[in-house]
Amino acid sequence: MRWLYLLPAILFAGLVAVFALSLVQPSATGPSPLLDKPAPKLMLPGLDAKTTAFGSKDLASGHVTVLNFWASWCVPCRAEAPALEQLAARKDIALYGLVYKDTPEKARAFLDETGNPYRSIDLDADGRAGIDWGITGVPETFVIDGRGIVRLHYEGPLVGSALTDIVLPAISRARDEG
Repeated sequence: MRWLYLLPAILFAGLVAVFALSLVQPSATGPSPLLDKPAPKLMLPGLDAKTTAFGSKDLASGHVTVLNFWASWCVPCRAEAPALEQLAARKDIALYGLVYKDTPEKARAFLDETGNPYRSIDLDADGRAGIDWGITGVPETFVIDGRGIVRLHYEGPLVGSALTDIVLPAISRARDEG
């Protein structure tokens, strides 16, 4: 009968463990409402005079696209720079960047420091495009098939096995489906 007194403590410990694991686990493909739907419309300016803008037409132009939301003030964005360089080296995708709630000057300084892997970069200075895409912060990455359909929404930096275990398989699926 004494074990009944321990039952609330055991249940509480179990809830704490589940909560702690949810904080530690990367949120690879959260329940994004965009999955398997057309990518939201984009009509933003390019980052600066050195950069060309991209738009909705580019996201549905027959090739797989990887769209990465980032900012100069984002520490994890620095950590994912090597993975983005790996993606940029691939000839079968287009890698686009979308600068989120930042200034062109700070974003350009970031690129000068970490390298620029992007084919084109748009500036979402006020964060409105981020709302349309359903992002909750940066970095976040989307894989879009050749018809402009979102196939993956990855929340978090592309570090560790995120690139090889999550993003690259999604690129392969997007190529097959699009």
